Formats: sequence, C-alpha cells, structure tokens
Amino acid sequence: MLPSKTTRMTWRTALLAAALAAASGWARAQSTPAEQGLKALFDAAWARQPEAQALQARREAVQAQRRAAEAWTPEPPALEVSHKTDRLTRSDGAREVDIGVAVPLWLPGERRGTQALAEAEAAAVERRVEVARLRLAGAVREAWWQAQRSLIEVQIARGQLDSARQIASDVARRARAGELARADQHQAEGAVAAAEATLAQAEAAASAARQQLKASSGAATSSEALAPPFAEPEPGAGDDPIHPALAEIEGRAALAERAASLAQAQSRAHPELALSTTRERGAAGERYGQTVTLALRLPFGGGPRHDGRLAAARAEATEAQAQLALDRARLQSEREAAVARVEAARAQLAAAERRATLARETCGFFEKSFRLGQTDLPTRLRIEAEATEAERQAARSRIDLAAAISAWRQALGLLPP
Repeated sequence: MLPSKTTRMTWRTALLAAALAAASGWARAQSTPAEQGLKALFDAAWARQPEAQALQARREAVQAQRRAAEAWTPEPPALEVSHKTDRLTRSDGAREVDIGVAVPLWLPGERRGTQALAEAEAAAVERRVEVARLRLAGAVREAWWQAQRSLIEVQIARGQLDSARQIASDVARRARAGELARADQHQAEGAVAAAEATLAQAEAAASAARQQLKASSGAATSSEALAPPFAEPEPGAGDDPIHPALAEIEGRAALAERAASLAQAQSRAHPELALSTTRERGAAGERYGQTVTLALRLPFGGGPRHDGRLAAARAEATEAQAQLALDRARLQSEREAAVARVEAARAQLAAAERRATLARETCGFFEKSFRLGQTDLPTRLRIEAEATEAERQAARSRIDLAAAISAWRQALGLLPP
C-alpha cells in the first residue's frame, strides 16, 4: 500500500522545515542582538588578545607620564656632596666639605607642552585599543558567518539524504510489487549514496569552519551553539560614530603635533639651580669657615640635534595628516560598498525565496505524478535535486544578507552588540 498524499506532504514539510531551521531564525532576529553567540565569542577572543592583557599597564604608564608632567621640576633634584683633604700629600690638616642640591628647571613652555603630550598619549592609547577591537571583530565576524554557511550546508545535506532515502524506500516497495524496474531501484539507491557523500563532505567543511572560529575566538563552538543564527541589527540613523581607524589616525596626528611643539620648546638641556654650603679650613688648628653658594647653570642651544628632533616630529605630523585624508576617503568607499552589498543581498534573497517556493510547488506536482506512474524516476530525482538546490540557495541567501549587514556594521566601525 502506497503512502497517502497527506502522509507524503507531512514528511516533506517536516523535512523542509528541518533543512531551513538554522537559517529561518535570522528573520526573527533582525532586531535581536547576537549576544547568544557572536558577542560572547568576540568577548572571549578579546580577553586573550595581547592588547587587552597589556592595556592596564599602558594606562598606568600614561598616568605616570601625566604625574611627571605635573611635577614642579622636569627631573628629580640631585644631591651633590664633595670632600677635599691634603692627607695624602702634605697632611697639613686642610679640609673642605661641600654639600648642595641641584634642581633642574622647566624651559619656557616645556611643562605645558609635556602635559599636552601626556594627554594626547592617553587618548592615543584608548584609540589604538578601539582599532584593535574592531580589527578582531572583523576576523570573528568572518569566521562566524562562514561557520553559519557550513551549518546550512549540513542541514540541507541531511534533508537531501532523508528525501533520497524516502524515495529509495518508496521505489524499493514499488519494485517488489512489480510497478517499477530493478534499474529504478538501483538509481534510487545511487541517489542515496550520493546524498551520503554530500553530507559527509558538508560535515567535514562544518568541522573545519568551527575550528577556524575556535582559532579566532579561543572558544569551542558546537553546532547547537551556532543555531539559530542570530543576526546583527541593521545600523540605524544614529549608528554613525567616528570610525575607530579615523579616530586613531587623528590621535596619532595630534600626538605628533604635540611632540613637535614640545621639541620646539626643548631647544636646549634643562637649566639647573644649585644651592650649596661649604665648610672648610686651611690647616690644622684653624677654625672652620662656612659659605653658601647659589648657582645657575644655563646650557647652550641644542643645535643640529634639536633641529633633527624637531624636523622628525613635524614630518610625523605631516604624514599622519596625509594618511587621515586617504583613510577617510577609503572608509567612505567601504561604507558605500557595504550598503550596496546589503541591497544586492536583499534582492537576491527575495529572488531565491520565490524560486524555492516555486520549486516546492513543482516538486509536489511531480511527486503526485510519479506516484500515479505519469513521471519516470530520473525526472522525479531531477526535480527533487532542483528543489533541494533552490532551498539551499534560499538558506544561503538568508545567511548572506545577515553577513552583509554584519559587514556593513564593520565598515561603520560598530562592534557586535
């Protein structure tokens, strides 16, 4: 007895639902953050990055630089102690002890320039971190969506195998009843073997994709954790911050400008103010005399060395400004290209879903025709393969759209929500 039409449509509907289970969740999650998967993987990946582990030490270094810029002197004071005696020569009892303190002094404008440089360095540290986080987010996103695509291939391959096995079982039953030839049974069993090979290949690719995702994030991810694939929300009107790469270059330009201003102020070594007291006697038996000395030490100009430092700082500032203009134009082009890819992916998804709908209906027609003996097995298998391919394209189009939105957010400089 052949299965009824209702029974056939029931298992086929269940098969298609299972094949698309991993891809159908993205549509419901257009406004749902990817916190169950992508965000968690990104956080895990960032925690093991060298930049993250060294961030606190860099912040402490910047704070120390700020405190040094706020000090009263550019360098710590120095204690000077000297003792003179003639004991090794004439031994007349001549003695002299000199004790003093030398205090370095800020050059005009140097302290203010040092404070500005410290502030620029603090901002540059944070901006470099943001660039590193965004670069890591791009790598994790790419591995994440590749794993999603491989999961779709596994789901589709399993659905195809279930369908091929169902057809083979139906053909075997009808061959035993004499309704179909033995060659048809062999052909149906060959389709099952091909579907098994396709599933094995898809599972191997999915395993490799999960390993790549693990290498990017440092966290193992199972197939269950990848499904359903929560999509990142589309950027809104307010999601247009300054791109971290531009902010980093702006910070580097500001840092170079502050360094050039400081180099211009540091035209010579630090002057020193010295205060000392001397206690001495000319010979044994004489009374000790004591004097106080106040001295000011003024170094000459730096000359070519100062000119070289100043020229190097100005060159760095000029290069940063030029790089800023180039990167601003490049990032604008990337944003426009990302928007275009999203629109193209949306149109492709609409076409793929329409094709999948038509393929499902056509497959139902030929399924009924095959059951009534009006269609041969090769045509039935071909229509089934076309329907499977249409479902695969629709599922991949859903993932491609979600990946395009993720790339759009990446181009805008937005991290996983």
